[in-house]
Amino acid sequence: MIIQMRFCPRCGSLMMMRNIDGRMTWVCPSCGHREIAEGGSPALSILRQQIRHSEKERIIVVNDQKKLEALPKTRAICPKCGYYEAYYWVVQTRRADEPPTRFFKCAQCGHVWREYD
Repeated sequence: MIIQMRFCPRCGSLMMMRNIDGRMTWVCPSCGHREIAEGGSPALSILRQQIRHSEKERIIVVNDQKKLEALPKTRAICPKCGYYEAYYWVVQTRRADEPPTRFFKCAQCGHVWREYD
């Protein structure tokens, strides 16, 4: 499988493949520069892959005591009761180029809070 990428000769942005008037064309999303793709026919295919997660992968359960005990513990002061130990887990809640969000659950009172970098 060959995946083609093209950068705009004007501004350097990654160009996108679009079907314009029945011809496959490289289009710059930043400056609008266009180039007819080699072979230019609509038969030129574009590879796209959508990542799908199962329900099990999307849900974090922290109420089940056995699953909770499987989480690592750390020293963190609970903002609700002041206890010094909490379970924690990390989730990428924002874009991939930003740091993940750390969640904590107090080992004593069960209060859950988050921490951003």
